[in-house]
Amino acid sequence: MNVKIDTREKFHVITILDPVFSGNMTEEFASILNKLRENGISNLIINLGAIETLDAGSAAFIAAEQQRSYEQQHSFVLCCIQPDVEEWLDKHAILELLNTTPTETEAWDIVQMEEIERELGDF
Repeated sequence: MNVKIDTREKFHVITILDPVFSGNMTEEFASILNKLRENGISNLIINLGAIETLDAGSAAFIAAEQQRSYEQQHSFVLCCIQPDVEEWLDKHAILELLNTTPTETEAWDIVQMEEIERELGDF
């Protein structure tokens, strides 16, 4: 699995560079996510701009990872989803479960807003 990782102060941006994200790739992707979470920055932005096709296994994995992140008070935002992939996710009632933005910049904003909300909630 080809990915590009950009580390920021409060989050990692993981860009999947492969055009296909299938269920058999989720184990490797889970390993990447776990290694990143171990370094103390647990907020994740997943850039799906290069993904042209995904399957039910990878979609279920993404939804589960998002749920896991939010249960642990961490952000998990998907961005740059191609129209065909977005349509597939919507058709399979998965899109509504995901935190998505059209651009990576908007995903940054979401993560920063959620960080502020968590900080304010601690008072």
